[in-house]
Amino acid sequence: MKRMLLLLAFIAPLSANAEPASQIAWTPEALNRVKNGNVNKGKDLAESCKSCHGDKGQGMKEETRDDETLPAIPALAGQVATYTYKQLRDYFNGSRSHDSMTSIAKGLTEQDAADLAVWFNSLPPPQNKSANRNLARAEKMVEQGDGKRILPPCFVCHGNEGQGEKMDIPALAGQQADYFAKTLAAYKNGRRHNDIYSRMRLIAQQLSDEEIRDLAQYYQQLK
Repeated sequence: MKRMLLLLAFIAPLSANAEPASQIAWTPEALNRVKNGNVNKGKDLAESCKSCHGDKGQGMKEETRDDETLPAIPALAGQVATYTYKQLRDYFNGSRSHDSMTSIAKGLTEQDAADLAVWFNSLPPPQNKSANRNLARAEKMVEQGDGKRILPPCFVCHGNEGQGEKMDIPALAGQQADYFAKTLAAYKNGRRHNDIYSRMRLIAQQLSDEEIRDLAQYYQQLK
């Protein structure tokens, strides 16, 4: 209860005039679909995901090969099932857009999306090495936020261990730092806009590029 009150105290002033940006409605039917997703069917479907998201759902960092920059790809292992389901359906409905993922998601039924979501949720989150970098500023943002900017502590929504919460709040622990940073940047400049009530857009707009990089590194190495 205290966590929820703290969240509302920070977020309410920001979201008063915001509008929903997703067609997903968390009805009992939708929640039960994800809850009862078939892990084995999800595992079979995920065979086609390995080339991008890794054989263990660990994602891939941005890298350059033969003068070509390959984009960072998110880790899906251990991700909150309802979050993964929402993202797949947002791609399907057009609330979120990506050259590859949009076409892939349009080939998935709602049940396929649920099965994939529970499969990736069943995998252990990636374990990354700690970086030789001072992350005190990121740690302060995670634990305390910034009242002057009306920024809530990250843990209020994403959990003390970056584990995420039910519905549409993702796990962040172990996420690829390159992908994490680009995601916050996309929220900041408005390229990504499928966050409910503009929550992440309003927060990201107040973060400096250096704060975004620090937060990305902090969560990548969080176990």
